[in-house]
Amino acid sequence: MSTAATATGGDGPVPPPRAAVPADSGPPAAEVDAAGWPVGVPVAEPAEPVVAEAEPGRVRWDPAERRARASQSFWTALVGVPAIFSVLRLGVEAGGELQTTLLLVANVGPVNLLAGFLTTAARLLSTGLVAVFALGAVLAVSADRLPPGARRRPLFARWADITPAWVVLASFLLALLTWPLLYLPLLLPAFVAAFQLRPERLHERVLPRLLLIVALLAGYGWLLLPMLRDAWEQGEWLVLALVVVPPLLAVFIAGPLPGMVIRPLATLTEVAVLAMLVWAALPVISTPVLPLTVTTVGAENGPTEDVRGHVVTTDDVNMVILQEQGGVRYVPVGLVRAQVLCPSEEELPRHRLRVHDFHIEDSLLEGMGRRVRPVHRIDAACRAPG
Repeated sequence: MSTAATATGGDGPVPPPRAAVPADSGPPAAEVDAAGWPVGVPVAEPAEPVVAEAEPGRVRWDPAERRARASQSFWTALVGVPAIFSVLRLGVEAGGELQTTLLLVANVGPVNLLAGFLTTAARLLSTGLVAVFALGAVLAVSADRLPPGARRRPLFARWADITPAWVVLASFLLALLTWPLLYLPLLLPAFVAAFQLRPERLHERVLPRLLLIVALLAGYGWLLLPMLRDAWEQGEWLVLALVVVPPLLAVFIAGPLPGMVIRPLATLTEVAVLAMLVWAALPVISTPVLPLTVTTVGAENGPTEDVRGHVVTTDDVNMVILQEQGGVRYVPVGLVRAQVLCPSEEELPRHRLRVHDFHIEDSLLEGMGRRVRPVHRIDAACRAPG
């Protein structure tokens, strides 16, 4: 009979090492279902369905997505409208002729188009922005009074919500610099409406508030008193209405509107602003991009002819003139005897009223420019028919 050998140590014999356990001798593996989950283990169920049933035929937009869509439409209109106007102006100035349009496109650069648009259509752009921001602010503060089943906020209200304050201020500053002085009083109620400047913000007490309003109106009247007197003597009733009515309207224009008129007013104002922009855009589109000149053409010591039109380009051989009555004329450079710059009919004044040496049909930029460089006398060639 044999026994396993044992080692001896200081405390007695040491038992032999234990044999290893076989790998297949453990407990059996747990059974799993088709999804790989152990059988018999409970699965936690959600308290509510993961996907709620949506109302058929109706899409619920997230508020952030709505703001993003409104912002995209606003900036698209702000950038796209000037580009479209610039292209239309070239087509109109060419008289609708394809070859003349291509000639203008080849010689009128984008910088000239941008400069021409800013000088002639800046007031149109600022008018649209001021109208949108003023009406949008009034509709925005009134939106809480909409019926519970209203679908969405008015478009102008959403545009006013997503527009930064500096853009609104910049639009009013652009209007202040480019609008004729005759229409600047209209900015007062528009500014009050856009920023909701209620009379209560002047003073918390009624009597001091009334005194401040009367003082502001009195200062406004004192500033324009000479012009108002001249307008009364000349019978310029439209000028009187444009100067007197807007400051009084500014006192009452801020604040929410009744709930029943918000939705019809929103639709009406959107259509009215669109119609106003289309009506104001017609003269802008028809305004020439190139300056109007009268070029005297003729051989030396011979008869001369005045060619009235717009100089498109000049090279070593010909001067290309887009005539005012239509058609393109190529004039040899050697036959050009003189050339003068002429104002268009739209630039000629229609009123004889001034506000502290500023003509009421001039903007602040134009008025300051006339002080630096006074208007010269119109050349006789400009008065002669083309």
